[in-house]
Amino acid sequence: MPLPPRWLRRLLLAPGAVLLAVLLVVTVPFWALLALAVSPFVPGRLRPLRLLWIGCFYLLWDAAALICLFALWVASGFGARVNSPAFQRAHYVLAGWFLRVFFWQARWTLRLSIEVVGTDPDTALPGRPELVVSRHAGPGDSFILIHALVNWFQREPRIVLKDTLQWDPAIDVLLNRLPSRFIAPGQDGRGTISEQVGHLATGLDDDDVLVIFPEGGNFTPRRRLRAIERLRDRGHHRMAVKAEAMRHVLAPQPGGLLAALDAAPDAGVIFVAHTGLDKMLTVADVWRELPMDKQLVMRFWSVPPEEIPAGRQQRIDWLYDWWSRIDAWIADNRDGAA
Repeated sequence: MPLPPRWLRRLLLAPGAVLLAVLLVVTVPFWALLALAVSPFVPGRLRPLRLLWIGCFYLLWDAAALICLFALWVASGFGARVNSPAFQRAHYVLAGWFLRVFFWQARWTLRLSIEVVGTDPDTALPGRPELVVSRHAGPGDSFILIHALVNWFQREPRIVLKDTLQWDPAIDVLLNRLPSRFIAPGQDGRGTISEQVGHLATGLDDDDVLVIFPEGGNFTPRRRLRAIERLRDRGHHRMAVKAEAMRHVLAPQPGGLLAALDAAPDAGVIFVAHTGLDKMLTVADVWRELPMDKQLVMRFWSVPPEEIPAGRQQRIDWLYDWWSRIDAWIADNRDGAA
């Protein structure tokens, strides 16, 4: 289903999300009784009730964010100063606060814990812009990464993400006010994906990070095979062989990262791997795992600018070498191993 234009999303989707949250609050006793009634017939620990709670919380969380974003829009002179440094900072502070609330609830409802191991992104060289290059797998991993960058490391992320995420009204409004790029398949009148990423990476300052997911989507076994076949069809046989050897990640698409490296030559690169939620590939997987009782482990590796290769092909090989390293780390750390 094609994404509606922005003006229609503002007129319909955003107010609709707030009205839906109000309707849910009014009718939640009925839904709670219904979920409680069917829970004894569903395997697991009150799964219907837990799912209802998660859904209610997310809708209310989304609606509250939209109301706060509307207040910021009014305070900025009905959008006249919304791109000024002060209001950009206010939006990052608001995002950080809402992400803290989101993960406080995730820890309580889903019994989800997060552990970061490896290099702290700010220990390599404080005050340096960074390119954060992450694998993409499991539900909510991008939320977790942005939460870590904003609330733990006090960074202001610029994010490259899929245009379909604009169906979520709060994400749509917030990230269209901050430096970000919603990437659509094919040409969308704003240049190639590489050109858009390069433009986004231009002018990174000392507390900025550019966040990119070079796999282009969540890992699934089918997508892994398609990515390998795509490399073969394009004549990249050596890269296809490397991708075949990687069992837990998709073959990375180097174009966006290469453009970002050219646009931000003084930036370091932080590679991010994580494991703990990567076996939950479908809604059925998430349902089966409730409550999750999971520990998500994130691993950071920091590469200073002087260690980044200079040539295009050398950088592609370097990216694939790092992706092989991430694949090996995932294999060693799945299910709490090592």
